[in-house]
Amino acid sequence: MSLEIERKFLLNHHKWNALAKPKGKLYRQGYLLNDVYKTIRVRLGDEHAFITIKGKTAGITRSEFEYNIPLTDAKQLLDNFSVNEISKARYNIYYKDKLWEIDVFHGDNEGLIVAEIELESEDEQFEIPDWITEEITHDPRYYNANLAVLPFKNW
Repeated sequence: MSLEIERKFLLNHHKWNALAKPKGKLYRQGYLLNDVYKTIRVRLGDEHAFITIKGKTAGITRSEFEYNIPLTDAKQLLDNFSVNEISKARYNIYYKDKLWEIDVFHGDNEGLIVAEIELESEDEQFEIPDWITEEITHDPRYYNANLAVLPFKNW
């Protein structure tokens, strides 16, 4: 079984905007199933598409299975079976040898920027960049699947 161990943070918008960064990748992400025990999502980018199955989170860990799928299949799944969707640009930033995935949300979640870091263990130590403000790992409002149902603009 694959495990995802992840922490999430909000960013300082001013520092983020001033930061030199690579080009972001645009994603359309939709949910085929989203309940308290499991999530099945499809993520469509310009060059790659994935179907991902995630289990219930315990602490900051959950089971995760992710598979490449053809772009045309992803589009059809999103168009015909997606219950809710989000759109975002993802930026990969390395800081102190750790990958930070920064999601800049669009549409109904415009104005929200979330940083995620995947870890090898729940107690792994890492340095937090100065553009991070607060941790939101345990706030379910910031789960992508929940943002698709109750977007940031409605808070």
